[in-house]
Amino acid sequence: PRDWSSDVCSSDLVRAWTAAMRTAGIETDPHLVGLNMGRDGRHAARAFFAAAGIDATDEQVETVDAEAGERFAADNASPALLPGVKAFVDALEAAPGLRWSIATSSRRASIDPSIRALGLARPPAVTDGTHVAHAKPAPDLLLLAASELGVPPARCWYVGDATWDQLASRAAGMTPVAVTTGAADAAALLADGAAVVFTTIEGVHDELARRGLIAARTHGGQG
Repeated sequence: PRDWSSDVCSSDLVRAWTAAMRTAGIETDPHLVGLNMGRDGRHAARAFFAAAGIDATDEQVETVDAEAGERFAADNASPALLPGVKAFVDALEAAPGLRWSIATSSRRASIDPSIRALGLARPPAVTDGTHVAHAKPAPDLLLLAASELGVPPARCWYVGDATWDQLASRAAGMTPVAVTTGAADAAALLADGAAVVFTTIEGVHDELARRGLIAARTHGGQG
């Protein structure tokens, strides 16, 4: 997934983008910003300029994208994890033969605090938006992540909370798995290709456990 931080983290991301656009002289609707989270930051920036009737230059787009990332990293130094994320990631790490990674349109510096919050013994595999010319909803990011894991796309699940995640997953030939922890609701996620929608990460954990791929959750625990 792009990020497994809390809704507070998502709000921080929206604030970072609206502030970056304000620096560029444009007031942007926070709801529009929220719906664009999860896609390639350069595409998102261009969409915000377009909504204001401006055909942005590449330099304007790059400047806003970079500033949003810097603001988010500064405001999100100690993110909280969504319920169930710690247990889920620990189960993924412990599962024999199961490979996983984080594929995100964000810049690496923006997500480093969230990665540290996972408390892993070793750094996870990460493919970020700077590694490809076109991030989500294009499939390039996901295809690169699968290649680096050495797993055919058709055998991958891609878990995300944005419509862009579902579109990219379908385009990459992966199984799109949605969680309603972002701005998009279940109907929107299904409309854009989600094969299944869960309300929490715990639902994804339970499904993988049911299939015998990871250990079941310990009910009543934290994380």
